[in-house]
Amino acid sequence: MTAVAALAAVAAAAIFFRAPRPRQPGPIILISIDTLRADRLPAYGYQKIRTPAIDALVADGVLFERAYAHAPQTLPSHASMLTGLLPFQHGVRDNVGFALKASERMLQHVLRERGYATGGFVSAYVLRKETGIGAGFDEYDSDFPATSPELSIGQVQRDGAQTVEHAVRWMAQAGSRPFFLFLHLYEPHVPYTPPSPYASLAPYDGEVAYADELVGRFVDALKGQGRYDDATVLLVSDHGEGLGDHGELEHGLFIYDESIRVPFIVKPPGGAPRLRSGQARGRRLTAPVQLADVAPTLLDAAGPTAGAQSDRGLSSPGAGPSSSLGAGRTLWPIINGGDPASLPEIGVYSESFYPRYHFGWSELLALTDARYRYVKAPRPELYDLTTDPRELRNIAADRPQAAQAMRAALDRLASGAKADRPSAVTAAEREQFQALGYVGMQADLDEDVAGDTLPDPKDKVGVLEEYRKAVTLAARREYEGAIVGLRKILQDNPGMADVWQQVGNLLMRVDRTEAALVAYKRFVALKPTQSNGLVAVAATLLRLKRLDEARQHAQLAVKVAAPHERLARASAHEMLAKIALAARDGETARREAQLAQQEDPSLPMPLYVQALQLHTEGRYAEALPLFADAAKQVNARTLTITELFFYLGDTLARLGRNAEAEAAFKEEIRLFPQNRRAYAGLAMLYRSLGRDAESEATIREMLETAPGSESKSLARQLWTMFGEPEKARLLR
Repeated sequence: MTAVAALAAVAAAAIFFRAPRPRQPGPIILISIDTLRADRLPAYGYQKIRTPAIDALVADGVLFERAYAHAPQTLPSHASMLTGLLPFQHGVRDNVGFALKASERMLQHVLRERGYATGGFVSAYVLRKETGIGAGFDEYDSDFPATSPELSIGQVQRDGAQTVEHAVRWMAQAGSRPFFLFLHLYEPHVPYTPPSPYASLAPYDGEVAYADELVGRFVDALKGQGRYDDATVLLVSDHGEGLGDHGELEHGLFIYDESIRVPFIVKPPGGAPRLRSGQARGRRLTAPVQLADVAPTLLDAAGPTAGAQSDRGLSSPGAGPSSSLGAGRTLWPIINGGDPASLPEIGVYSESFYPRYHFGWSELLALTDARYRYVKAPRPELYDLTTDPRELRNIAADRPQAAQAMRAALDRLASGAKADRPSAVTAAEREQFQALGYVGMQADLDEDVAGDTLPDPKDKVGVLEEYRKAVTLAARREYEGAIVGLRKILQDNPGMADVWQQVGNLLMRVDRTEAALVAYKRFVALKPTQSNGLVAVAATLLRLKRLDEARQHAQLAVKVAAPHERLARASAHEMLAKIALAARDGETARREAQLAQQEDPSLPMPLYVQALQLHTEGRYAEALPLFADAAKQVNARTLTITELFFYLGDTLARLGRNAEAEAAFKEEIRLFPQNRRAYAGLAMLYRSLGRDAESEATIREMLETAPGSESKSLARQLWTMFGEPEKARLLR
């Protein structure tokens, strides 16, 4: 069946499951391995690594050869997995600026209503609780090691070994109650840093092999608890990785096979239906399936549970347009030995809005059926996947009828879908922008700006890779080279907002503060709906001691942040508190600190402000317990407070608690490697203890990590203070 003929089957599937045979419910387990290309697993033909744990699941279950993601990004893909909806239906179109609506029903909601315990354990900040993904879980573990806001959300993660450990502990406490467990591993995602013994492999391969080891640990625990035989285990990925195919090294831009074809493996309870039918272990099915099929399949696997509420699918009355537009189908009947031909054929929808939202290029939409993939772009693409699986030859011009039919099917499937914007700027806010000097402000692309009027990502992939190379240089502390590379990109692509932001970040690291301010303001002009740009401008103005301007930008950041962006609003209030402290306005600082904590209850800003005021007054013994309490609370969250551990270290040092002070200064440096005052505090502590070599090494580390005039000036002051004027002179 073609994608055109199958379209009705896609749009009509609103209730996602059929009644299975009655049985005692066993565990339902969803394992998602982030950024895992299907064709980098031995189960899909790859020969360069071994993945025994995943291979064992394949042997006990069913492998779908052609499974596809709906987006090459983590948050939209997981939203589709858990809702059974397509991205334009659930409304999550990007990792940044979007969250699931509170009214959206997910797999875990329905299973909990059926009597299941529900636990989610994730390894990446991009799936944090605030995105809405954690709703409906009895326990949702998204705690990550403390880090600084300097890192992108894609870099904030925890080792999958910790995630597995937490999941196994929760599973052991479930008792005899049936449970649904969602386990998310992030290991194949950049940066590729596989541990021993996998470090000898190619970096990406090593990460995949390590992810397999983690799957093995979890499955071993499942067997050790006697739950494996009765469990339904579905292993999948949210998207793949470019690895240089079609010019993209990572993911997010394109929607070719390397980015959207994912593993999809299901181990049913016992596997008896397959074996009784005489079929070989480890069935392989070739019909196209999709991530939206995950939720309905697992609901069908769960079966009826005593005491459950009436099954309503994954939509609830009044939940909005998406509640009547299910895309997912249950695969459970064919997993249990049914005829694969009974599965309704579909055209799988995929999209990439990353180029539109981040760089002002056209979005990409695709439809994939049993033979073809059509990509809607300024220059349309059509590939025959049976004869050209690597998608190297665009045959849209050679087969115009097939291309037109696929285009029409895609347009009807996504009819009425808008290019949702992360948030909007009101007329009053726009006036405030203009008052702050953003007269020529270019707003985010309006929803009605057609993609075919924008640059084609195929023509811009080289620019994106140059951008990623510059970011890599920055990670190696080659800041000047990174700045030169990014500015070269901006000469021909001045509308790339993310590049302006990165330039601003790097200029701040090398003490070119005025130039950084210009870069951040360009970012705000291009992205006025993103409050983080306004906070960055405010922070830069604070550093320049232009407090009134800093306050105006931070206040506007509060107004621009959407109601659901509570962390963004907390960040803006935190900045307002710091500005008030610099202005010695204690009352305002305390008020803004309280507002920050109201938006983010885990942020101990009131304690920090109170302690800082005591520290300023020289009341160190009174300040210490408050700093210590704030640090303890911060350790329970992911993003920490700038300079908290510096002031804790300084206070401890002044009270003669040197070992604790050393640890606090080191923690500040770990979290904020650009904080020169933390290096200075540690260097002075070492010098006072007669540890001169360590003091000198700390100064040297500061000059290497945070190069620039401020570091040199501070180093000269330290050497002069230490009675070594020659070393101070050499730094001139």
